[in-house]
Amino acid sequence: MNEISMHMDQYLNYLVVEKGLADATVESYGSDLARFQRFLTGSRIGHTHEVDAAAILKYLLRLRDDGLGIRSRARHLVTLRGFFRFLVREKHLSKDPSRLIDLPKFGLKLPDVLSITEITTLLETPDTTRHKGMRDAAMLELLYAAGLRVSELIHIKLQEMNLDAGFVRVTGKGSKERLVPVGGHAQSRVDQYIRMARPAMLKKQTSPWLFFGRAGRPMTRQGFWKLVRKYALAAGCDKKISPHTFRHSFATHLLEGGADLRAVQMMLGHTDISTTQIYTHVTRDQIKAMHEKYHPRG
Repeated sequence: MNEISMHMDQYLNYLVVEKGLADATVESYGSDLARFQRFLTGSRIGHTHEVDAAAILKYLLRLRDDGLGIRSRARHLVTLRGFFRFLVREKHLSKDPSRLIDLPKFGLKLPDVLSITEITTLLETPDTTRHKGMRDAAMLELLYAAGLRVSELIHIKLQEMNLDAGFVRVTGKGSKERLVPVGGHAQSRVDQYIRMARPAMLKKQTSPWLFFGRAGRPMTRQGFWKLVRKYALAAGCDKKISPHTFRHSFATHLLEGGADLRAVQMMLGHTDISTTQIYTHVTRDQIKAMHEKYHPRG
């Protein structure tokens, strides 16, 4: 194993052990680094200190010539930036050769954002006189109130919902846990669902999940997407809506209301290292106060 391979293995191990990234994410980084290593071998570069900005630019041009699109080339550069920052931090290199190379420019289409009026109308669409309507209202309120990913919402366990404290414990990407404040509207909907609808829907079954589908198992992503689409149509919303629209609207409404970007990043559960460093300056009480002050339904 040459020096570059050794450092790449160290970096991937760091991503698993210290960053706690998901296996699929680490495999993607490993694939990018393996491709870069093959390029370095073909260029007769066998040590990391021999890699300079020119070599990285040449590699990006090679990727373009191989048919990779702008987004794929940008992803490769992000992988290399992380790798070289790691080498500098571990003092294997004195400077990062990728630091002056800009990401390829490309247009990024953001998902539609619902206005506060639109989100309010949609959240009030479920028929809460029926058990399934209570469940659906609770799910939609919680999705928006906490800015959750759909995978996070459908895998919340009953014991992770703390209505008294006004928090929900969420397991996000890379098995990272975070506490997210929940506003009064969502607390009320979830409380109604737990007291009145959940026992009736379970009948004689048991389930550890807060929300569930057949046989007490978690609802599928596809199943919840269909619910979102059904209520969007019923609310008369003509925008292209997905579960992620709620998460994006959550962040946008908080920021437009004046919330601190660092607090919003923490509530969203982003794991970028620079963001994580910022989070250390924001306490749990500050996060909850920010949510209560700026969230439209806090």
